Amino acid sequence: MCTIMGVFQSGISTQEFLPFLERTKSRGPDDTEVISGKDFILGFQRLAIMGLTPEGMQPFELNGKYLVCNGEIYGFRKIRELLDGEYSFKSDSDCEVLLPLYEKYGTNMFALLDAEYALIIADTENNRVIAARDPVGIRPLFYGYLDDGGIAYASEAKNLIELCKKVIPFPPGHYCVNGVFHQYRDISRPSGWHFGNTDDICNNIREKLISGIEKRLDSDVPLGFLLSGGLDSSIVCAVAAKLLKKPISTFSVGMNTDAIDLKYAKIVADHIGSRHTEVIITKEDVLNSLETVIYTLATYDITTIRASIGMYLICKWIHENTDIRVILTGEVSDELFGYKYTDFAPDPVAFQKEAEKRLKELYMYDVLRADRCISVNSLEARVPFGDLDFADYVMGIDPAVKMNTYGTGKYLLRKAFEGDWLPDVILWREKAAFSDAVGHSMVDYLKAYAESLYTDKEFTEKCKSYTHAPPFTKESLLYREIFEKYYPGQGEMVADFWMPNKSWAGCDVNDPSARVLSNYGNSGK
Repeated sequence: MCTIMGVFQSGISTQEFLPFLERTKSRGPDDTEVISGKDFILGFQRLAIMGLTPEGMQPFELNGKYLVCNGEIYGFRKIRELLDGEYSFKSDSDCEVLLPLYEKYGTNMFALLDAEYALIIADTENNRVIAARDPVGIRPLFYGYLDDGGIAYASEAKNLIELCKKVIPFPPGHYCVNGVFHQYRDISRPSGWHFGNTDDICNNIREKLISGIEKRLDSDVPLGFLLSGGLDSSIVCAVAAKLLKKPISTFSVGMNTDAIDLKYAKIVADHIGSRHTEVIITKEDVLNSLETVIYTLATYDITTIRASIGMYLICKWIHENTDIRVILTGEVSDELFGYKYTDFAPDPVAFQKEAEKRLKELYMYDVLRADRCISVNSLEARVPFGDLDFADYVMGIDPAVKMNTYGTGKYLLRKAFEGDWLPDVILWREKAAFSDAVGHSMVDYLKAYAESLYTDKEFTEKCKSYTHAPPFTKESLLYREIFEKYYPGQGEMVADFWMPNKSWAGCDVNDPSARVLSNYGNSGK
């Protein structure tokens, strides 16, 4: 990961700018560069992944245009070939193609990119300030307005706290020119619909996901893989191992008392022949990391925080004990193929609408979790299920076929990888939520800790002070109070709590864990 930050049309000085940029130094520990010009300051903190030489350092400049980008531009070598003769490249950085593309296509370039990115362009030649973000929102971007009328953009909310009164998430799939937003792609709306037979659909799912994984294995630094033992991360690891034709490095995390997924992750690791590491955590690790995790995430959402604790601690271990710089993860699959609670969708239309909603909001929840837990430990996240071509295809599959009418969730994805990819015990295993699979005790410890902090009367009184997304359990109140300590008055950065669709029969619950649903079954075994 990297940090990007820019302030425009403001009287703030470079010396005043620097402390705000430094708040996310762990995103880009390798180098820092700040440049300023008439009415702008741009800052960049680098985590070198592609093009490791000093020439790959940003900001990039071309004909009075300056760019900072936190991203991976897939297929950038082909883009370089297309631009050969028009531009002389100085580095092997994938992001160096962006300013030449901007000169050639203007803002039309954003719809052409196959990338996970957030960027800022100071176009002094045309007196334009441009910011943009990828359609899924895998790379973070926030903005806000300064008291003197200026505007600021930054990778994380913490860069803008105290600089801007209101910190606002930059919407995925949009670009902004001089404060005016334009949507260039809505990833929740597919480009076409697919009503073919199941075998054809499964073949396409498999081939498109393999392609999405393969392009994310391109790195100039060592790769690692988070392996929970669940379906999604297991598929990513199995495909990567076959493509790379060598042992990959896999990592799992679990509580020291009741970890559910460690045994399944070991089965996968043995099957694919990976170099596997188990990171064991305790009650003390969980409670001691809670405040750090909430500050890192800039959220109070219960599901996100629960699932982040294990992810934060495993990434911390990887950072402190290995030379790995890039981590592949299994996020975005649930939004595309369904959760445990989407088994309760009353009809295909409702199922599709829920998928659209979740995909649109994903940047505030699971994608946010993956980015922050990984980047705070100076690692880069890559998310194959968020591949644009793959996501577009799956969103276009007939929802009547995607719904769980098979007695097994994510049936199409499982069917697509039948064969020797994974053992059947993994391929057809019931889903367990990550926070539960780390160990049911982890969530139980968090809930018990929150219960110990407030009397019922205190809980009722304290909840009254919140109008947006008010807490509804003592656990959610604890998280909100820690959030407000670091991000006072910024609760609207998160749309609401991630919860099952309460309007559906069987989903009217007050805990986001799939454990409380009647169809949880053997998921936690």
